Amino acid sequence: MSDTITTKTITEDGQLLLRKAERDQVETVWDRYEAQQPNCGYCEMGLSCRICIMGPCRIDPFGEGPQRGVCGADADIIVARNLGRMIAAGAASHSDHGRDLVEVLGAVAKGEAPGYRIREAEKLKAVAAEYGIQCDGKSVEAIASELSDAMMEDYGSRKKQVTLVSRAPAKRREIWEKLGIIPRGIDRETSEMMHRTHMGVDNNWVTLLLHGMRNALSDGWGGSMIATEVSDILFGVPKPGANRVNVGVLKKDEVNIVVHGHNPVVSEMLLTACQAPELLKLAEANGAKGINLAGVCCTGNELLMRAGIPMAGNHLTTELVLTTGAVDMMIVDYQCIMPSIGNVAACYHTKMISTSDKAHFPGMEHREFHPENAAELAEVLVKEAIDNFGRRGEVYIPVEAVASTGGFSVESIVGALGGTPTPLIEAIKAGKIRGAVGIVGCNNPRIKQDLGHVVLTKRLIENDILVVDTGCAAVATAKAGLKQLEAAKLAGPGLGEICTALGIPPVLHMGSCVDNVRILVLASALANALGVDISDLPIAGAAPEWYSEKAVTIGVYFVASGVYTVLGPMPPVTGSMNVVKLLTEGLNDVVGATFAVEPDPEKAAILIRRHIEGKRQKLGLSSLTV
Repeated sequence: MSDTITTKTITEDGQLLLRKAERDQVETVWDRYEAQQPNCGYCEMGLSCRICIMGPCRIDPFGEGPQRGVCGADADIIVARNLGRMIAAGAASHSDHGRDLVEVLGAVAKGEAPGYRIREAEKLKAVAAEYGIQCDGKSVEAIASELSDAMMEDYGSRKKQVTLVSRAPAKRREIWEKLGIIPRGIDRETSEMMHRTHMGVDNNWVTLLLHGMRNALSDGWGGSMIATEVSDILFGVPKPGANRVNVGVLKKDEVNIVVHGHNPVVSEMLLTACQAPELLKLAEANGAKGINLAGVCCTGNELLMRAGIPMAGNHLTTELVLTTGAVDMMIVDYQCIMPSIGNVAACYHTKMISTSDKAHFPGMEHREFHPENAAELAEVLVKEAIDNFGRRGEVYIPVEAVASTGGFSVESIVGALGGTPTPLIEAIKAGKIRGAVGIVGCNNPRIKQDLGHVVLTKRLIENDILVVDTGCAAVATAKAGLKQLEAAKLAGPGLGEICTALGIPPVLHMGSCVDNVRILVLASALANALGVDISDLPIAGAAPEWYSEKAVTIGVYFVASGVYTVLGPMPPVTGSMNVVKLLTEGLNDVVGATFAVEPDPEKAAILIRRHIEGKRQKLGLSSLTV
């Protein structure tokens, strides 16, 4: 294996499939990354601006060239505007995902979504109560109709705050109120950010960033939280269960259908179709032993959390999954789907299907899913995948799947603790668990695939720090064997003892990237139980390999919620030292938390351990010298 291959990914399946891609002359994301070198320094520093056509402009970071754009904006303004627009795009993405789910909930309530149903009536009633909806004497459908209307009002709200902000601890809400950053409406804050960043509007870099926090909070405590809650209501609250991960989950003798994207509205119908007896018989009649549904990225995480559906890989593995030649159909919805995969699929027999009215891709056949046609269309696509099974060429599945455990919703974690967070709090007080860290985010070809996620996680758990993770990070640690019950042996003595007693791994899979809000809800529960703010807890967040605008928004709402957050790649802000200082130092005095940037996961682990021990000391708990 060439050094070039081994520097791209730590995963065995990734390395072997990259070698195959080379043999097949298939271009991958790593090839395109190398072709972009050297990267534009102005863009990396956030110093380029093209929001109007008086430019485009760029600021010379060395002070020898222009220090202001044509309009007069300096480095601080340009960097803050660019960051604000990244936050707005990320918030819009996850929040629009939530809106799609609310629309399905409303359609179910009206009987206009055949195949969908409300699986969690009790959670429906609990969330409805938070919206002030009276449930007594009403049908499930009537409650769902009122809740969908109320949630939709949060998007264009004229109220003082988005409804689910009330879940945050009172001390946290007081901070937001004082700063004037309580989100008023989900769409409103995104729209205002785009307005503020238009030329000639907000030209104060501090107020731009303050609104950036408000915009991010509208997603974290609004759109994303709505998305997670409605997914649970419609498809079930995740419960711990066994699953398998890596490309070894594909099967040579079965029809392989892979789902990719983020929206469970599509994948849930495909799951039902794949289990239909008549379609299983059709698959057998066409020479296959069955139908195998697998996932990549967060659509796969949604299915894994609720149904134990196997995961073939995370973001950077998407193209490589196709190079196996085993995928009969890949069905995508939206977000994190590389436009290249249609070209890769064309080198094999894979049929590519796009399904969202807002997401079209080259080299794919477009077949839109809507609540009223989803069940029927899912059956049609499964039949087409079965028909495509006979067109396979060479199949190469180089590894065996790895066993894993997933499905740790807040409800299942609290349930494992006996229905209350008290045992977890007592374990933290006793020092058996030093603290907890949420590791989130995707992969980035700038960083060796999965290295940041896996190394950071190992260092934390061996120091008795519980790790919860989501999205691509969750897939990385699962592939590394860290979500097996036996992984408790890799944890420190305190965490290992707790995991063994509860029968859980030291790394808990909490879902897709939109499910990062589960971490906020859990943190709020711990803070409320202790009578403190989130910022007082011995917890932290980390995104070792992040790449997207969504990740920027997530990081900002974590920090704005009081969670110290360590990033791997540096955001495009280094063109303004004022912005850098605010994000890495000044925010601590504003919201009680800051960002740190450390690409080396070994060093990042040290930063997090020092932070956690500092918080333990302030709470009067035993602390260690790190």
